[in-house]
Amino acid sequence: MANTRSSTKSTGSAAEAGSGATYDGFTEEERAAMKERASELKSTARRASRSSKADGEADVLAKIAEMTEADRVLAERIHALVKEHAPELAPKTWYGMPAYAKAGKVVCFFQAAEKFKARYATLGFSDLARLDEGSMWATSFALTELSPADETRIAALIAQAAA
Repeated sequence: MANTRSSTKSTGSAAEAGSGATYDGFTEEERAAMKERASELKSTARRASRSSKADGEADVLAKIAEMTEADRVLAERIHALVKEHAPELAPKTWYGMPAYAKAGKVVCFFQAAEKFKARYATLGFSDLARLDEGSMWATSFALTELSPADETRIAALIAQAAA
């Protein structure tokens, strides 16, 4: 039987196939996020014996302070909502972004629009959040601004995620 596999290795995505561009792996932003995550893991290991919720909050507030104004306003409000509606969640950084964990595992996180040059920030939830609604539900939400109605919905999602 003849070998039907092509000896040509694909170096790009289907979208890039006709453009002549090659796929070099992760974007610069993705590589930076992975480096930040590696640094966070090293830092966590170093201070594991003395780590506290206050250390995590200081890290989160420092990351929020570094954000552009639009992202910072959203992140500060999300942080306040988590503290108010799910105080049992511990703030920590995760891939260089604010996140909130239960028993050391991330339940929800904020991703700044600027971080990956997106047009909107994201509030995301891990599978630990248990936001299940039937057989399909959202695990992340695009944010451009927060109305009082949005804040009420987010508060309910955060409380459900922490339960």
